[in-house]
Amino acid sequence: MIEMRQFLITPAAGKRLIARGMIRHPEVERVLEDGTLVIIAGTTNGYIAEEILAEIGEDGFDRRGFHRGITVPANISRDDMGRMGTDFPGDVVIRDGRWERGLEIFDVADELGRGDLILKGANALDYQSGRAAVYIGHPMGGTVIAALQAAVGRKTGLIVPVGLEKIIPGDLDSIALKLNSAAADGPGMLPIPGRVFTEVDALELLTGASAEPVAAGGVCGAEGAFYILVEGSERSLELAERIVGEIADEPPYANIYNKK
Repeated sequence: MIEMRQFLITPAAGKRLIARGMIRHPEVERVLEDGTLVIIAGTTNGYIAEEILAEIGEDGFDRRGFHRGITVPANISRDDMGRMGTDFPGDVVIRDGRWERGLEIFDVADELGRGDLILKGANALDYQSGRAAVYIGHPMGGTVIAALQAAVGRKTGLIVPVGLEKIIPGDLDSIALKLNSAAADGPGMLPIPGRVFTEVDALELLTGASAEPVAAGGVCGAEGAFYILVEGSERSLELAERIVGEIADEPPYANIYNKK
């Protein structure tokens, strides 16, 4: 018998959930056995890198420095957040199941091809169409251009892990047209052709149930949270409840900067 249950997922728990889903993604499992996986630095991808590197027995990764840019409230500067003394580790490049430390997407983009895989985060999500877009702050286009050269030019796989908190109501192409105009201030935007992977995809992959976002918002740390409705067998819902219970206490991202 099909049953339904709702689960509240905060943004921090969502990042952890996406990471738990990605390590069980068939393409990730395959490329860890044979191929090159590139996890481009970003806050959500930091959780993914943490989970994958632990899965393959690699230590020494610190996600506090695993980003090139970060969005913070107006009363907090990026310099205040800093990296708490951690150096930027580069992107995570894993070849045939082994982490090659210190490399970036720019170092390996020309070598990537069919059978390899890139994970690249995003800043905007059109959930209905399954499309995502990234902010462009670098005058040469940044990491996404290197990723697209491999994905479009040499058929390298591209997955876009992105949280439901990034959902925007408008059309990505129309927004990008405005943000990329000469009259616009701030970052530009580029919709990208990768396959989106959200908390919904993670729950479906891990439980075999179907899922959809049904409500959003909250207070006291639940700001930006989503209720996800999961439909499936009693066993799949019990599995979903266990998974959500394991990630429910994931601390807000800023808390990692307070670790000694």
